[in-house]
Amino acid sequence: MSPAVVLMLLFLAGPIGYCAYIAFTDLQLTGQAHESFVGFENFRTAFDDEDFINAVWLTLVFTFLSSIVGQNTLGLALASLMQRASKPVRTITGAVVITAWVLPEVVAGFLLYAFFRRDGTLNEVLDLLHLPSQNWLYTLPILAVSFANVWRGTAFSMLVYSAALNEIPKEITEAAEVDGASGWRRMWHITLPMIRRSIGTNLMLNTLQTLSVFGLIWVMTRGGPGNRSQTLPLFMYEQAFQKSMIGYGTAVALLLLLVGSLFSLVYMRLLRTEV
Repeated sequence: MSPAVVLMLLFLAGPIGYCAYIAFTDLQLTGQAHESFVGFENFRTAFDDEDFINAVWLTLVFTFLSSIVGQNTLGLALASLMQRASKPVRTITGAVVITAWVLPEVVAGFLLYAFFRRDGTLNEVLDLLHLPSQNWLYTLPILAVSFANVWRGTAFSMLVYSAALNEIPKEITEAAEVDGASGWRRMWHITLPMIRRSIGTNLMLNTLQTLSVFGLIWVMTRGGPGNRSQTLPLFMYEQAFQKSMIGYGTAVALLLLLVGSLFSLVYMRLLRTEV
């Protein structure tokens, strides 16, 4: 364990500790010779900042829609359907879904921007169907970026749940089917309890990844219009690198780390109880 512990301390604990120090200073990128210790002033400023509160709210909405509901539910549905599908269908579906996952985040963001923009693919299809056009990047930007994150990240959940479903003994589901249990009852009373740990692990990993999404939203909306899709990573970037307030931006980063830790504790608590 010693080499792993040394690497963790060097490349993880060390930078986090240095960031924790910076968060309590007024360090700036320009116009400052030396930083000064300001205590909890950066954190007080954050909680008094309406833009920060808005970013926290949008981060929670984005995480709930795209990770907890979108990727998790769609991944489980695809994994369940692919178990019953023919081999060609499984191959094609898996290839399409995984292709979206392996695309670089910037490329995926540009593709979804081209899809949602006013003269993009979606409106071309709606025009062909004689339906009213939309402009979600302006009217519902947080919904547009949530959909983009679902499209890009569902493959991970699908792979996790496919592996979990394959571990369920077929004798159990076949016995329930013989006893007259419907598909929904088999899913609720047999499948979900038996893959509970996989669900918890997938939720935790997806949530932590979604909390840190930056490139996808930056390419699609840059947090706009205004700040209507500005999640905490974008708010942190704006404060630290556009407004040069490294101390304040790092304090926001620590608060984001705290949010991720709270989610992790909840999921680990759920995983602790054995079936």
